[in-house]
Amino acid sequence: MKRNARILVIDDDPRLLRLLQLNLEAEGYTVLCAASGRAGFEALLAQQPDAVILDLMLPDMDGLALCERVREFSDVPVIILTARRGEGELVQGLDVGADDYIAKPFSSDELLARMRAVLRRVGFSESVQRSPDIIRGDVSLSCADRKLTHSGKVVKLSHTEFKLLYFLMANANHLLSNDDLIARVWGADLVGNTDSLRTYIRYLRQKIEADPKNPKHIIAERGIGYMFVDPESGPAR
Repeated sequence: MKRNARILVIDDDPRLLRLLQLNLEAEGYTVLCAASGRAGFEALLAQQPDAVILDLMLPDMDGLALCERVREFSDVPVIILTARRGEGELVQGLDVGADDYIAKPFSSDELLARMRAVLRRVGFSESVQRSPDIIRGDVSLSCADRKLTHSGKVVKLSHTEFKLLYFLMANANHLLSNDDLIARVWGADLVGNTDSLRTYIRYLRQKIEADPKNPKHIIAERGIGYMFVDPESGPAR
């Protein structure tokens, strides 16, 4: 994780913007602030930050639209900040390329833990780029460019989606506990917080499963964890 990483925060609430800035700077990050979507977009182009925290409710631009625009040219990790509680909005955020989300209200500990996690996930993605593709039946995961291929359809994954699916597929036919997956993907300081894990599992199922409500690939053991099932091979070694 980069201790001197540059973080761009885009939020129109001056008090929240200042709070985010103080918390992140206390952790050793350099913080760039923008109070509108346009200003944030210009700062991203000019400053090329290592990560972005983006409020979905902006005065001049919808945060989802801004995230989608950023993804047209940049792979910078994006954490969306939202007061919206509906799962639909979160799925929309993941659809346009967000790497994680923080729901308001949140603690400074959660903010910092998620920032550390998203920067670690970038490092992980870069470290496995030269690894061979993982193929499990009709699902193929390209480590070189974080692309998922299923039934001829190719989908680019965010850093978070890639890391979660990588561990599931690399350990095919092994049950991984919720805490193990959270520790590997988000970090040990977020163990016990299963909301993000459930959200990303549901989202990956939408990309992989013919019928997400009756999954054949990513199977849950209620209250315990998840397993990627490959009927063509034995347990991963």
